[in-house]
Amino acid sequence: MRTAAGLTALALALGAAARNQAAPKADTGSGLAAFETVRKVFQHPRCQNCHIPGDAPLQFDDGRTHGQNVKRGPDGQGAAGLPCATCHQSRNPPASYGANMPPGAPNWHLPPARTPMVFIALTPGQLCATIKDPARTGGKDLPAMLDHVANDQLVGWGWDPGAGRAPVPVPRAELTAAFRTWMDAGAPCPTR
Repeated sequence: MRTAAGLTALALALGAAARNQAAPKADTGSGLAAFETVRKVFQHPRCQNCHIPGDAPLQFDDGRTHGQNVKRGPDGQGAAGLPCATCHQSRNPPASYGANMPPGAPNWHLPPARTPMVFIALTPGQLCATIKDPARTGGKDLPAMLDHVANDQLVGWGWDPGAGRAPVPVPRAELTAAFRTWMDAGAPCPTR
């Protein structure tokens, strides 16, 4: 008959053995493939036109400098006297207004100057490092970034950008699933 002390020792030994077994490795290959989907979206004009290295946002599919000398402003809401909301309302104007009218979505803005979250001219590895760094994402960790991608209405505008603009080519649900797959694989970054 086993004693309580013997059973406790056996349980501790089994627990130690389980902890010493190598944890299953994340599927890096599927994580990197999923990140390529994330990269394709983040570096599409709908996203990178606002995730800029300087203070002048870009516009149109060719990423030209925004007209009217528009500037980011310190909080990302535009320069003093010319806030983004002057032209960008809470939704797109009707298609009957014509192509390339100022688009709209709730809370139209750029990332603030202190955390511009730049997506332009980065290698896939650099973009990956940016997304993973809360110091560059306004304090967002990966779960918060996933929520931002999946639920933010301004981000959602990328799939309904108004007349004259190409929407993001990857469906939002597919982007969200890819982001989650990438996270679950340990958020591996490409080496290039």
